Amino acid sequence: MGKIRPLMLLPPVLFLALVAVFLVGNFRENRDELPSTLVGRDAPTMELGVLEGREAFDNEDLRAGEVTLVNFWASWCPPCRAEMPFFADLTAQGFTIYGVNARDDPANAQAFLDELGNPFEGIGTSRDGRAAIDWGVYGMPETFVVDGEGRVVTRYAGEVTERVWRERLLPAIEQARGN
Repeated sequence: MGKIRPLMLLPPVLFLALVAVFLVGNFRENRDELPSTLVGRDAPTMELGVLEGREAFDNEDLRAGEVTLVNFWASWCPPCRAEMPFFADLTAQGFTIYGVNARDDPANAQAFLDELGNPFEGIGTSRDGRAAIDWGVYGMPETFVVDGEGRVVTRYAGEVTERVWRERLLPAIEQARGN
């Protein structure tokens, strides 16, 4: 057996370091949560286009005194399609949701809403995705809770389900309402 050279130890040491990084990442709390620099700050100003025949919205609507949700979505996004019926239920319960259709073709967005229904109080479009970039959106869908003064309370990246609603978004809404 030959002499062990320092360079021979490099691959196993690098492998063990990589394993340690993965283990730490798997056991940290809230590993699915993406950070947002917007929490606690005013919602970014948006210059949104309008989908023909649909009610629009702007930042003034986010400062109208009511806690709202802002959902970034696209017609090509399967989780966006999956969360639409849940959003329709929330709207029926009296929650206000604004939608931002980002990086999408307006005709596809119209067809999407015609097929699945429109749960949004107002819809804006951002074909170039500028609004999504300004809000720090990583991918579709993402949903933000905005207090009645236009400040971002929390953000959730991914499909909004009953569990996400109950555990993440509803507590943020109640906190924003002062309940």
